[in-house]
Order: sequence, then C-alpha cells, then structure tokens
Amino acid sequence: MANKVNLTIAGGSYSLVSDESVAYMNELGAEVDSRMREMLKNPRVSTTMAAVLCALNCMDEAKKAEAAADNLRAQMKSYLDDNARARMEADNARREADRLRRELEAARRY
Repeated sequence: MANKVNLTIAGGSYSLVSDESVAYMNELGAEVDSRMREMLKNPRVSTTMAAVLCALNCMDEAKKAEAAADNLRAQMKSYLDDNARARMEADNARREADRLRRELEAARRY
C-alpha cells in the first residue's frame, strides 16, 4: 500500500509516495535534513553541493555495509561448513565406537 508523505529537507518541501511506512520515511527525511544542514554550515556549500555530498556519503555507507554483510555471510557459511564437518566426524566416531563396543562384547563372550 503506497503511503504519501511530505518531507522538509534543507528548507525544501518534498511530497513522496512510498510503500514504506510514513514513520520510516519521516525518519529518513530527518536524517537527510540533518546531514545536509550540517554541510550547509559551510557558506561555500550550496544546497545542490550538499545534496551531492550527502548522496556520496550515503552511497559510501551503503557500499561498506554491503561489504560487511557479505563478509559476515562468508564467515557464517564457513562456520556452518565447519559445523557440518564436525557433526559428520562425530557421527563417524560414534559409529566406530559402537562397532568396537560390539566387538569387545563379542570377544568377552568367547
């Protein structure tokens, strides 16, 4: 369901339609507004420059977060592979222990 939200960012008003919740869109808008206002404290930075710098910073954060998530997925896969290998080794050891136990019991009977 599309939600309509009005955001004010760096003094500009923007009407958006999104499938995201109004609260989420307001949160994003407030974050962008805060970042742009911080950049606009420098009198040599225009609103357009602040928007571009904000977009670059956000893309940098997104790329780094994606790389970190990929790294975590690779670590998890490695841990899961190690876990599966350890379970297989434990199962093999249990079977061998059971086999040896049966042999020992058979040898004690004779």
